[in-house]
Amino acid sequence: MAANKISLADWQAQMKPEGQTAAVQTDANLVYSTDSGRITSDNTARKPTGEAFSDGAVRIRRETKGRGGKAVLTISGIAKPHDELVQLAARLKKKCACGGAVKDGVIEIQGDKRELVEQFLKAEGFKTKWAGG
Repeated sequence: MAANKISLADWQAQMKPEGQTAAVQTDANLVYSTDSGRITSDNTARKPTGEAFSDGAVRIRRETKGRGGKAVLTISGIAKPHDELVQLAARLKKKCACGGAVKDGVIEIQGDKRELVEQFLKAEGFKTKWAGG
């Protein structure tokens, strides 16, 4: 086992090609980094998609907890890819004349515009339910 140990300088010399510094080269065999923890071979960031509920309804929930008392509508249960959720959120924000975002497959709309959001989603062909307060 002791034969496999080498110094850091020797390891860096082995890893860099001729004429290239060690700081420029990336190591495919690196399994741990103090910067970001474990490094996986799949570096593609997966964007979450929405998940549908078993009854097929889209849930419209009004939340204020953890948001400084301000009302935010969360719309969950839309089983579409992230890009389509972003486009739907953009149309919703234009219709409601407010801000919002898509986080973890859930659309967030600022303000309490449940009726307007419900009408819009029904016009888009979704079955809706109000959830929470």
